[in-house]
Amino acid sequence: MTTPVLELTDVTFRRDGNQIIDGISLTVRAGEHWALLGPNGAGKSTLLGFCGAVTHPSSGTVHVLGEQLGHVELQKLRRSIGHVDPRHPLRYPLPVRDVVLTGLTGTVDTPTRWSARADQIDAATAALEAVGMAAKADRSWLTLSQGERGRTLIARALITAPRLLLLDEPTTGLDVAAREQLLHTIDALDRTHPDLASVLVTHHLEELPTTTTHALLIAGGRTVATGSAAEIITTAHISAAFDHPVRVERQGGRWSARSPLALPA
Repeated sequence: MTTPVLELTDVTFRRDGNQIIDGISLTVRAGEHWALLGPNGAGKSTLLGFCGAVTHPSSGTVHVLGEQLGHVELQKLRRSIGHVDPRHPLRYPLPVRDVVLTGLTGTVDTPTRWSARADQIDAATAALEAVGMAAKADRSWLTLSQGERGRTLIARALITAPRLLLLDEPTTGLDVAAREQLLHTIDALDRTHPDLASVLVTHHLEELPTTTTHALLIAGGRTVATGSAAEIITTAHISAAFDHPVRVERQGGRWSARSPLALPA
């Protein structure tokens, strides 16, 4: 069996005496698409920090792309990890193509005295084509809609040909149409990048792509359930994770959730 893309083993994390993560394990293999679900304050962001080789656990081990955190040069490792965060802090009128190219430099803006080679520009174009943004390569970042920015950030993550893609609540702030377009883009990666593994963080089931294969539910820093998405994203497990009765339904490969409680008259 091939080495997992990501392996967390009994990780914990403490901050200021508080237990944020308490003994969570996770194994992600090539081509798998994981949903990391849980209520606000469950520890999802901290866990994603381990996955992205940004945060070290207080105990336990983290292997990313076969390398153990604490025994590897982090900057080199992070080049093989794509990270999509809708809160990307760019505030300059950088062209879309240049925003994608910053994925190569690992910076928010274009570094001083850095210029892309022809093959790097070709790679940026290919990444934009993969997310349906090639026609807007010369547009200014500041003129893009939030949904277009989301697709651009996916292209930025793809330009380094990562083996692991992390999506941190990628549909935050999107209207329904933009959300659906972005989820369609994420779903398409299963076809265009079949070996790419991904972890998507959200607390809304409606924001899960149809290509989601597995799920890890956490609450209070602990695992509630983990396994195949069809077995884990259920009424019983979601209700337990969110400590509230929730009815979960799936139709056309997409999940939805609502409270079964009747509203007062």
